[in-house]
Amino acid sequence: MPIYEYRCNACGKRFSLLFLNLREAGRARCKFCESENLQKLVSSFAVHQTEASRLSDFDTSKPRADDFYRDSRNVGLWAKKRMRELGVDLGSKMEEIVEKGRTGKILEDYEK
Repeated sequence: MPIYEYRCNACGKRFSLLFLNLREAGRARCKFCESENLQKLVSSFAVHQTEASRLSDFDTSKPRADDFYRDSRNVGLWAKKRMRELGVDLGSKMEEIVEKGRTGKILEDYEK
């Protein structure tokens, strides 16, 4: 069951369509204006990484945009990697705090 992304040449909107069989894909229409004048786009994809591979690939010296630090998962990843680089072992309690920060569960302790 493929999902295709399109841009409508009539109204300019981008959208995706799920097809239950490939024959339907040849009859695609714009979700917004019903035009058949569509351009199929190349879809982006994601690659799943394990925590260990993310840590090994992560470069703490690389400058980051402001939005990077708005995501607590990124801040936790940076903290874990940086502690390892510095040879600092703050114990399991610190690992627990960093993990709570990464998953957004750190605030649960303060909401009680």
